[in-house]
Amino acid sequence: MPIRDRARVRAPVVIRAASREIALAMIVVASIGGATALLLMGVGFPVLPGLAALWMGAFGSWYAFTSATLIRSVPLMLTGCAVAVAFRGGVLNIGAEGQLLVGAAAAVAVSLAVPAGGKLFALAILVALLAAALAGAMWAGVAAYLRARYHVLEVISTIMLNFIALHVVSYLVRGPLQEPTHIYPQSAAIGDALHLPHLPAAGRLHAGFALALGLAIVSGWMLRHTAAGFRLVATGESPSAAASAGGIDVRGTTARVFLLSGALAGLAGGVEVLGVTFALYENISPGYGYTAIAVALLARLDPWRVVATAVLFGGLEAGAGAMQRDAGVPSTLVSVIEAALILAVVAAQAIRSRRQASAAPPLVDA
Repeated sequence: MPIRDRARVRAPVVIRAASREIALAMIVVASIGGATALLLMGVGFPVLPGLAALWMGAFGSWYAFTSATLIRSVPLMLTGCAVAVAFRGGVLNIGAEGQLLVGAAAAVAVSLAVPAGGKLFALAILVALLAAALAGAMWAGVAAYLRARYHVLEVISTIMLNFIALHVVSYLVRGPLQEPTHIYPQSAAIGDALHLPHLPAAGRLHAGFALALGLAIVSGWMLRHTAAGFRLVATGESPSAAASAGGIDVRGTTARVFLLSGALAGLAGGVEVLGVTFALYENISPGYGYTAIAVALLARLDPWRVVATAVLFGGLEAGAGAMQRDAGVPSTLVSVIEAALILAVVAAQAIRSRRQASAAPPLVDA
């Protein structure tokens, strides 16, 4: 078939797929609005002021969108991609939170080691981000080794490593990395020259957004169009079939998935301290690594869709603060909405799987 004819045949398919994605996005947004209204009504808060504050805090102005919503979406994009890639590869990495924390600690340690009067600050920023990614990969590597050597379920090991990482950060900000006066449990501030540059005409939004967006695009392309992505997805779908029919090194692929996922989550920590907090302290993450699981599931484990869901959850987080500030609505209400949204997604996936299983033709014995 000529290339022009193939393009004509493919165009309606692409249009239908795009239409389905837009319709799904509209349904999700409408569902969130409806659920928020019902919750506000149920707990006795004014509905219209609450919804207005939620919208204004997240998308009501260019400054709110860039300096609140997109700022919060950056770590969610990176950790969401980390979770999506891991889950697609059959690795249930629940440890993005811990990997983010050790990545943040590594980036701060490298940044504080740079002399105040030194030059080559762009190189120092790059080294700090690489250190964050390496620290996250090494932290995930612990769980990978436990799974490969002792068959420890990564769900358990990564959750336990989250708590260890939390206490490691607590030790560092009270010990080796504590600020010079030893009064506050935090590190010294990172020098201005090592801050990620702000994007032009985008308020407080920093270059980490471009980095996260680029890595999400590359991750999605890798899963769709490369041999490594095929091996990753095949291993996640059926390790035994991948090994026997595809000749894939399942053990090696799983280890690489672990390391890649940890590197993305660790990089999220580095971007957060170099672009937003500029110091290391306890509770530096409001749970980005856990929210990333929701982001990835809602995106159906697709890194390209993670960009949209990360912006959605970033908007919810930004709007939650505005609701509490402007309408007196507790910000924890948004956590309830997020949880209900994830339950709905999981239920929809379960229903879809059952329908596909019932629609499949029965196996006939030879």
